[in-house]
Amino acid sequence: MAKTVKPTSTRSSTVITPDGPQMQCTNTEVTNHKDITYSSPKANGKKVDLKLDLQVPQTAGKKPLVVYITGGGFVMADKSANLGERTYVADQGYAVASIEYRTETTGSTYKDGVADVKSAIRYLRAHADEYGIDTNKVAVWGQSAGGYLAAMAGATNGTKEFVTGGNLDQSSDVQAVVDEFGAGDLAKIADDFDAATKATYMAPGSFINAYVFGPGSTKTVATDPAANKAADPATYLGSSSAPFVLLQGSDDHIISPSQSLILLDALKAKGVEATRYVVKGANHGDMSFLGDVKAGVPWSTQKVMGTISGFLDKKLGS
Repeated sequence: MAKTVKPTSTRSSTVITPDGPQMQCTNTEVTNHKDITYSSPKANGKKVDLKLDLQVPQTAGKKPLVVYITGGGFVMADKSANLGERTYVADQGYAVASIEYRTETTGSTYKDGVADVKSAIRYLRAHADEYGIDTNKVAVWGQSAGGYLAAMAGATNGTKEFVTGGNLDQSSDVQAVVDEFGAGDLAKIADDFDAATKATYMAPGSFINAYVFGPGSTKTVATDPAANKAADPATYLGSSSAPFVLLQGSDDHIISPSQSLILLDALKAKGVEATRYVVKGANHGDMSFLGDVKAGVPWSTQKVMGTISGFLDKKLGS
C-alpha cells in the first residue's frame, strides 16, 4: 500500500460523503445456486473448472442480471467475497452472479480474465430460462481488479476480442458497467503515490506486470506502451460500449484515485455515457483480503450502495 496519496481532482465528478446508515435489505426471499461450473479453460496447461454462485430473488418475472467480479490484486478471485453487498443488490430485484476467474497465480493474464468474464455472461444467457434471467438486461459490477475486468468487458461490447470458450452463440455484451476503485491505464496506476510505492508497482514481475505479460517476464507496462495500450479499457471504447458508473475513494492507497478520472475522460471523449463519484475520505474498499475490514465500511453505506442500485435501476429497469 502507498504511504502517501496525492489529493484527487473532483472535476466532472460528484462527491459522496459516506455517512449515514449502512445498507438495509428488505425481506425478499432469495434462492442461492452454488458452485455452478460456467467454463473449463486451461491454466498452467491444465483444465480448470471455473465456478459461479448465483442469487435469484423469488419475485415474479425474469430478472435483470448483474455479474459481480471480485477483487484480489490479480492473484486471487474468491467468489464468496462481499456477500452482504451482493445480497443487497439481489434484494433490489436482480439476479446476481459472483464469478471466479483466472489469475496470475495460474500463469494467466488479463486476456484470460476478460475472456472468463465474457464466458460467464454467455453461460448465464444460455441458461437464462433455467434461472429466470432477462437476457436483454445484463450488467457487470467489479471491485478493484474486478473493476478493471468489468471495465474491459463493458468497453469491448460488439467486438470479438477476448471471446473464447463455450456458448459462442450467445452475446457477451452488457448494458451497464459498475466499476468500483478499478484500474484502467496500468502504466499510471501508481502515479498518485509516493516514489517507493510507484517503483514497486512498476518493477518487472510486480502484480501489475505479471498480469499483463505473464510469469517470469521482465517487461513492464511503463516501458512497453503498446502492451499497456492493449491492456487499457480506454483503447476499446466506441459506440457499442456500455454506460459506466465509476466510484473511487479519495484516499485510496492501492489504486491511484486519478485512475477513475483518466477513464472518465476517455469515456466522455468517445461519447460513452459515464458518471464518476468520489467517496470522500474512503480508502480502497476491497481490503478485507489484506485483513482490513474497516476499509469497506464507507462502501457498504446506503449512500454508496444506493448510488449503485440507482444506476442499475436506470440502465436495467429492475
